[in-house]
Amino acid sequence: MPTAVPAEMRGFLQQPAAYTILPTPLPDDAASGSQDLYFADSSTKNMVALMDACLHRLHDVPRAKHFFEQLRELKQNDHVLEPRVYNLFLEAYLEMATNREEMNRANWLEDAWMLYNDMESGHEKVAPTPNTYAIMLLAWLRFNPDSNSPVILGGTKVHDPISLLRSIINRQISPSLVVADRAFTTSEEAVEAIKALSKAAVEMGLTSVVSELGVVETLGKPFEDPLADVPEVVPVMKPRVHAVMKEDGGVSAIMADESLASQGDVPFNLETLRRHLSEVVFARRVLAEDVALRQKMLEQSVYNVAVERMKHQAEMMDNLGLPSKGLQSNDLRSWMWQWHQKLQARIEAEIRNVIVDERVLERKRISPTAKARVSENLLSPFLQLLKPEKLSLITIMEVMHLHSSGGVNDGMKVARALLSVGRAVEAEYKAEMCKKNNISIPTTIPARSGDSSVFGGDGYRDLYARRVTARKYMEDAEEWTSDWSQLIRVKVGSFLVDCLMDTATVVRTMKDPNTGEELSEEQPAFFHTYEYLRGQRLGVIKFNPAVAERMAKDPVAENLHPRHLPMLVKPLPWLSYNHGGYMYSRSWAMRFKDSREQEVYLRHASEAGRLELVFAGLDVLGSTPWQVNRRVFDVVLQVWNSGERFGKIPPAVPQEPEPVRPDNYEVDNKAKTVYIERQKAWQQAKAANHSDRCSVNYKVEIARAFLGDTIYFPHNVDFRGRAYPIPPHLSHIGDDLSRGLLLFGESKPLAARGLRWLKIHLANLYGYDKASFDERVKFVEEHLDEIRDSAERPLEGNRWWTKADDPWQCLATCIELKSALELPDPEAYECALPVHQDGTCNGLQHYAALGGDAEGAAQVNLAAADRPSDVYTYVAQMVEKSIADDLEEDHPMAQILAGKIARKVVKQTVMTTVYGVTYVGARDQIERQLKDRGDIAPEMCWMASSYLAKKVLASIGDLFKGAKEIQSWLNMVARLIAKAIPNDRLVESMSEQPPRSGKKAASKTPRWKKEQMTSVVWTTPLGLPIVQPYRAIKRKQVMTAIQTVFISDPNLPSTVNSQKQATAFPPNFIHSLDATHMMLTALECRAQGMTFASVHDSYWTHPSDIDQMSAVIRDTFIALHSSNVLKCLLDEFKERYANYKVPLVGLRGPAFKQLNINTDALGLSSQDVKLLTEEGDAEESEQSETAVSGDDEELALALEAELGDEAQPAAGAEKPKKRRLTKKRSTSAEEIEAHLAGTFVNLVDILPDLPEKGKFDVQLIKQSQYFFS
Repeated sequence: MPTAVPAEMRGFLQQPAAYTILPTPLPDDAASGSQDLYFADSSTKNMVALMDACLHRLHDVPRAKHFFEQLRELKQNDHVLEPRVYNLFLEAYLEMATNREEMNRANWLEDAWMLYNDMESGHEKVAPTPNTYAIMLLAWLRFNPDSNSPVILGGTKVHDPISLLRSIINRQISPSLVVADRAFTTSEEAVEAIKALSKAAVEMGLTSVVSELGVVETLGKPFEDPLADVPEVVPVMKPRVHAVMKEDGGVSAIMADESLASQGDVPFNLETLRRHLSEVVFARRVLAEDVALRQKMLEQSVYNVAVERMKHQAEMMDNLGLPSKGLQSNDLRSWMWQWHQKLQARIEAEIRNVIVDERVLERKRISPTAKARVSENLLSPFLQLLKPEKLSLITIMEVMHLHSSGGVNDGMKVARALLSVGRAVEAEYKAEMCKKNNISIPTTIPARSGDSSVFGGDGYRDLYARRVTARKYMEDAEEWTSDWSQLIRVKVGSFLVDCLMDTATVVRTMKDPNTGEELSEEQPAFFHTYEYLRGQRLGVIKFNPAVAERMAKDPVAENLHPRHLPMLVKPLPWLSYNHGGYMYSRSWAMRFKDSREQEVYLRHASEAGRLELVFAGLDVLGSTPWQVNRRVFDVVLQVWNSGERFGKIPPAVPQEPEPVRPDNYEVDNKAKTVYIERQKAWQQAKAANHSDRCSVNYKVEIARAFLGDTIYFPHNVDFRGRAYPIPPHLSHIGDDLSRGLLLFGESKPLAARGLRWLKIHLANLYGYDKASFDERVKFVEEHLDEIRDSAERPLEGNRWWTKADDPWQCLATCIELKSALELPDPEAYECALPVHQDGTCNGLQHYAALGGDAEGAAQVNLAAADRPSDVYTYVAQMVEKSIADDLEEDHPMAQILAGKIARKVVKQTVMTTVYGVTYVGARDQIERQLKDRGDIAPEMCWMASSYLAKKVLASIGDLFKGAKEIQSWLNMVARLIAKAIPNDRLVESMSEQPPRSGKKAASKTPRWKKEQMTSVVWTTPLGLPIVQPYRAIKRKQVMTAIQTVFISDPNLPSTVNSQKQATAFPPNFIHSLDATHMMLTALECRAQGMTFASVHDSYWTHPSDIDQMSAVIRDTFIALHSSNVLKCLLDEFKERYANYKVPLVGLRGPAFKQLNINTDALGLSSQDVKLLTEEGDAEESEQSETAVSGDDEELALALEAELGDEAQPAAGAEKPKKRRLTKKRSTSAEEIEAHLAGTFVNLVDILPDLPEKGKFDVQLIKQSQYFFS
């Protein structure tokens, strides 16, 4: 059977991916130069960020220079001080000499030339760039002996144009890039630079350079005559030129393909030169100026637009004769305008106070150490990066955006608010730096027509070369900015949020119920309080009820930053790990939370050219055009404006009545308990309704804003490689409403197969998806009258579409199908509706393919069958049968649940079983489903779900035996890796460190446990390094004006959490595989000219392309699983952890016998072996015991997920009870720990063998029509 994927892809997957291997982080009490090279500490990051802030607008260049010199002295920070940092200082020194300190001009110029000489000498490990030479050429032009402001320097060497050109040529840098550099701010300066270099080239006899500079001068003149439309005037033709590339992706020369005609007296224009050079360097189209400008306006004007709208609302009030009614108005924009006016003035005043306070502190007579500490903790440089007006708007809009986030009704957690505002200020500052220079934006890099396959050697190298060239060009065009630490973000956020809470107010008016008198009171718009969540005292910022009420009603789209919105142009191609997506809002290719290790691995893999296919896949996903479905939107808007409940669109006012307090409340404990449970459920439902209403409001407003536009969703990946759109509110990865509102931006004729697939798609959306394809087509044809009625009268008709599993997508499909069937030739209908192909419990599909499990393959449609298998229904029937048995014994839960075990109730639990879901997790999943049914009393759902979870887990049993074996193997391997110690740390692992000064005595925890710093790291077949981030959480206490907050510091090294590393590895590994399968499919679909989108294991394209995409899906899955994935994983672990040792005492437990340990070679007695087998590691036993007992481990994970950095133990709060461990730690166990303390085994020697593979042949998937359907 022919394959739908090229041989290059199959060959690529057969080869092991190139590994990115970095040192394991060291404990916090250890240090080494190589460690600092990869993992900078927080103090270094703070210093770099402060240095950047001091340089901005030349705020405090001497202080920045002081920090710079400190960092240069610490050689381990070479990776922090890249060439752009040096260039920034050269630029600052030159600007100080030119415009700021003319009396001190010679000293600043001397600093500049000394720094340049250090760069040129090679001692600094940074090489000059085109920007470097442009700055120094500018310095010579301004202050050479023949200039208008000559400066004679005697303390350092000054270089004339001949010397600079010699260095430029020696470094194979194109002179064109030097004279077009952003350092030249006027065309006149650029012309002077061209003349100086041309004269130097003539004196040096460099005719090629003279010729190139002639090309540059021609490129800098407009090539279209402004009178081109006048008859008999022929526009000047643009000459054809090309770039000569270096091996590292840089440009060494610009050459003309033909002789250049003279442009006469046409003036030279620097912007014209830069644009034409960018087209030559990128070797492809750049975004048209008008298109790029529109996106730039969207990204840069959000705060300006917001303030104009708020101002307009206030002016309307004035025009109506209500000048004093701004706060009394119930309009959100009017309130926000009032807040902004007061907050802007408050920020200006407070910044002045901060500056004065900092100067007073610095002038105090304190020790040099204390003075250095004060200098390194300055806040004013960061607060002055943006204007107070913008700081005010950022604060207001960010806080409004966080409404009801993180499980806090009508509010947010304090730490989240502070961090979010700080991050927003940082992002806006970086965006301003990007916008500062008009940078040409390259169009999408991959899949040019005629290109060789990106999986082949030549195609991959070409992809890499083009990306590196574009990255180098754009980096040189941008100013460097540093990343802020969490501490800086919190401090900036705290300052701004505190100002907001002090100034923002609303006036609430109510009637006295007794007198009927109208009473008004000015109240804070936001207030600080505490809530208790799972026994933890949590600081929160709450919205005034009046503000919260308006959030669910008023338009909110203008409150969103563009990073929350779709794009109007194709996203910027991913040029590196932190450069792509939005044009000016800085984005990362991977979402990592508090994991410095993930960031470092991603950066090194990117710089080594190992992520080309990942970047290319993200570019494919981001370049898919979309549009808002106007016909569905009109229906949604009508429903929304009605304020009534409609499907999952919540009503404006909750319809459920508040529970009535029973008369016997005080005397009947059961009645009291039932009432409290129902009251709690009602309160939660009311809060959820409000939150859902706000969420839908965002979607509707964004859809309305982009009606008639073609839009795009930039994508990035999570740490497992799964792709997500960056805009969080409206995208195809959202709920049914979001998907129903979207169409592809391009349409294609249906054709015969497309019409058939459109009908199958409609049946799937309706819920009739377990029948054969022919039966699904027949189902649709039998309901054509209902489909037409739904399309023509969606709200006035019989509303057949509302009964579908996915009603809004069903409505969109009804409209498309009805429109097609109205035509004389339905197959000619131009359709833009995406049609889906979904995997059948995709995680199980990967497990079945990995293990060759024939039985499991049949359950999840890997094997051919006449009808689709449905594992969820199978398990539901097993559970129903078990409940029927209990019913005969009058079991109370069986009586409640009999006949109510639908497929949907067990689906999520079955799906997540192979991902390691625990009993508690299964219970919570089932409880949510039972509550959604609505036919079980709320107070009974918890007990019913507890009963049902046991039934579901028991029924699954041995159904997925092959998957369980692989899961156990992955779990064991991860557990061993998490206990491993690098060979070069063995000596330290056996020594006890003395306590630090002022610290308590050293704990009794063995040193080897503190050395367990090894994360599970693996590489996907596409080369993406996956680093599991699970470590002990180290938090830093930060005092703020609002409250003390605890933030996690990703730069503080901490030991790994071996339990989490082990339990999370199986699901994370499977997710990395399904992400790889999706990326392979995306790349191949684009290569074959198909439009492609995905939601993890759901792949979308036009109806007419479904058959073609289905073939690609199967062949990419087969190619992936024909590469012996598990063996490649084991081989990588053996190479990655080749020099890692595991302390024998860390392997105690029942699993000891499963390891490949030669006890005789280690000199272990039978008694030693017995003790190692029976006695588990105390810490590990506690983790395991807690996990088995359920509640505590689940609670801890849930709490961490919900509270993140902000959870604080409540004063006097009851802690979760743990099952008491047996204090049976015998003397012999302690003795064996001492006896074997110095005994280690090689990690690779004890890795368990791979599970035996079954007989299922993945090639058979080609014959399964229901594999993805």
